[in-house]
Amino acid sequence: MNKPLEGLLILEFCQFLAGPSAGLKLADLGARVIKIERPKTGDACRQLSIKNLFIDEDSLLFHTINRNKESYAADLKNPEDLERLKKLISKADVMTHNFRPGVMEKIGLDYETVRKVNPKIVYGMVTGYGNEGPWKNKPGQDLLVQSVSGLAFLSGVDVDGPVPFGLSVSDIMCGNHLAQGIMGALIKRAKTNKSVLVEVSLLESILDVQFEVLTTYLNDGGKLPDRSGAKGSAHAYLSAPYGMYETSDGYIAMAMGNLPNICAIINCDITDLYIEAGSAFENRDKLIVRLAATFKKENTKHWVDLLESHGIWCAEVLSYQTATAMNTYKSLQIEQELDLADGKKIKTTVSPIRLDNEKLFASKAAPKLGGNTAEINKEFELK
Repeated sequence: MNKPLEGLLILEFCQFLAGPSAGLKLADLGARVIKIERPKTGDACRQLSIKNLFIDEDSLLFHTINRNKESYAADLKNPEDLERLKKLISKADVMTHNFRPGVMEKIGLDYETVRKVNPKIVYGMVTGYGNEGPWKNKPGQDLLVQSVSGLAFLSGVDVDGPVPFGLSVSDIMCGNHLAQGIMGALIKRAKTNKSVLVEVSLLESILDVQFEVLTTYLNDGGKLPDRSGAKGSAHAYLSAPYGMYETSDGYIAMAMGNLPNICAIINCDITDLYIEAGSAFENRDKLIVRLAATFKKENTKHWVDLLESHGIWCAEVLSYQTATAMNTYKSLQIEQELDLADGKKIKTTVSPIRLDNEKLFASKAAPKLGGNTAEINKEFELK
């Protein structure tokens, strides 16, 4: 199939997760993405492992984020390498980087300089807290950004203290926003025939993720999120029954719904706690405890079958082990295998986007450090 971004050349001066994850999504859509890496060490993510898992001397994490790309090794402090890179930039459509503010200016690859080299470049920047302001030089690391954004006070119960999210959610969402911004900029460039600057920050991305609760906070007299004290509660601003409940053999998740109707179905008496609609939030903890005692009496399948037969939104709570064994999971075709140079294969996820009913599979593994330097030099006549 012809992918929509085929023919687009992207130079990725990024490492770790946010910028490279944007490159991954654009590569899945057909763009040619060349990682510009320092010689010998490359992207620092090559040595940043989860559970100490490595494949061919690079971390499994690196393979996850950098599949379907090429690698070009260059020393940005070397005048000859820098001159070759400028020639490559002159032929590129997009350039991205996540260097600290001021670094690209010192190197001579800042936006103002680059658009003189290529007046039609789309130039994407990722920062931790913005390119200006008092925090511009603070380290932009996912957990730190979660910590200063308020996110850590949305999960868990009220006695837990701050609870970090179990994913690099700031990085991932920032990568999504960068990819969105670049595609929007490409449309603008097509209309104006001029370069476009795209700027995103980890902090702004994770604040944007919280738009529903921040909007509530800003329009509710500045009242802080009110996490429940009951085990299983799932949202600081939503009332019972919203949450997860233990059953006799597992857990069931309850979405929003008419509480008296649900309690009538499961035979849970709440007449002393639910007087009118506002009671669902005012007595949230007591109601959750009451519901929890009822759900423990039967197994998960019993409750799901019963509730779904009455049109109530609910679901069994699954682990990775059980979720990936489901026919529904398999029918999504969300897994793919990457072909490594030595004949080995590794499994990872595939783009969730379908185009004309087709999945965007891409079996090309992450590149070896500098593995494409010679051929790129030859192709673009950089020597």
